[in-house]
Amino acid sequence: MDETAFTNGELYTILTNKSKKGKKGSIIMMAKGTKAADIIQVILEIPKSKRDIVKEVTLDMAGSMNEIAKKCFTQANRVTDRFHVQKLAYEAVQEIRIKYRWQAIDKENEAYQEAKKKGLAYIPENYSNGDTPKQLLARSRYLLFKSSKNWTDSQKHRAQILFENYPDLKRAHSLALGLANIYEQKITRSQANTRMAHWFLRVEKSEFDSFKTIKRTFEQHHVQIMNFFDNRSTNAAAESFNAKIKDFRRSFRGVRDIQFFLFRLTNIFA
Repeated sequence: MDETAFTNGELYTILTNKSKKGKKGSIIMMAKGTKAADIIQVILEIPKSKRDIVKEVTLDMAGSMNEIAKKCFTQANRVTDRFHVQKLAYEAVQEIRIKYRWQAIDKENEAYQEAKKKGLAYIPENYSNGDTPKQLLARSRYLLFKSSKNWTDSQKHRAQILFENYPDLKRAHSLALGLANIYEQKITRSQANTRMAHWFLRVEKSEFDSFKTIKRTFEQHHVQIMNFFDNRSTNAAAESFNAKIKDFRRSFRGVRDIQFFLFRLTNIFA
């Protein structure tokens, strides 16, 4: 279950059948909006006997999605998508990077004004790779989403400079990778519980507020997050189907008649 925008940012909730692999029969339900009460009303039109066949629903951490799945598919396990969980950790790292970047911009502006007052030409500080502090922090965005084994040579050099000057970013990046490593290993639910507990201890010791917020989010969605380790199911099929819809929309250079667009979608994929 996921949401997507067809035109002008208007969101639609789509329920898909993963086993159909994006072909005929993939779409089970499409409804305008994301309001739980409205979506539930539509899904409940499907007979209960058919809804009870569903054993697992993958979804993000939106409260509305969780409520829909809970009320409509009472026999199904709800699984929080691993990529939405990992995204929280990487966004926490980016939050720290952005904070330092604004500080670097302010510092450079102050240095420029000071040089101007003295009638001197301002020459910004440069690191060994040619980056200024604010450039270093801006250009480090993508490498912080990846493991060091996937860095290019220039990214390795930039990361070395970045972590030497901003050790907090090194610790935050290590925390995000630690969470990703738990998901990547084929371990049992009980093993995952143990490793998550150790990761939470690292979060507590780090004293990063953004990571502590993630910990509280984990506590709220704990059962659904841990359900991933039963069958390792993700929302990738739903995301892939959303991409297919966007390609379909792009082939018609946008959507002018939304009703006709939905009619064509359902004819092909429902």
